[in-house]
Amino acid sequence: MKINGFLLLIPFLLIRFGFLSILSKGAVKRAAYFPPMNGSEVPAYWIYQISNAAIFIYLWFLTVKIEGTWLFVAGLVIYLAGLVLCAVSMLDFSAPSETGLNYKGVYRFSRNPMYVSYFVCFLGCAVLTRSLILYGFVLIFQITSHWIILSEERWCIEKFGEVYRQYMKKVRRYL
Repeated sequence: MKINGFLLLIPFLLIRFGFLSILSKGAVKRAAYFPPMNGSEVPAYWIYQISNAAIFIYLWFLTVKIEGTWLFVAGLVIYLAGLVLCAVSMLDFSAPSETGLNYKGVYRFSRNPMYVSYFVCFLGCAVLTRSLILYGFVLIFQITSHWIILSEERWCIEKFGEVYRQYMKKVRRYL
């Protein structure tokens, strides 16, 4: 049996937007905010957006062959792990501390669990569809997200000051 690759995005979108909007309307707005960017962050932002669109569009043209092979099972495990991490990230993101800083739940282990979850989920999509081209888009997406994260960190330092600097010392950027 085969399914269209775009169907893999439905649970992701429901978690990313639907679940988060149920948890907190303000969190949806915060999650969609991109801070001001400088220098190389600007083209990285546009490459990030284009690669994100490429992932979504290209999945329309791919199929997932549902079978019992190790590659299918591995892809499914990676994809589901990404969805679970995304849901947990959204749950924790929706309830920041009184200061507005997220440092509880999964944010105790990663300063950017949403970006990590997106990468894991999209990597699972690439494995499930067995597409090297999709894998390339995912890799570009993840590399350029690093510059977005750098701008977010700069913004957080400006907004939260020493509290965020201390958080940065305790918690890794990714894993």
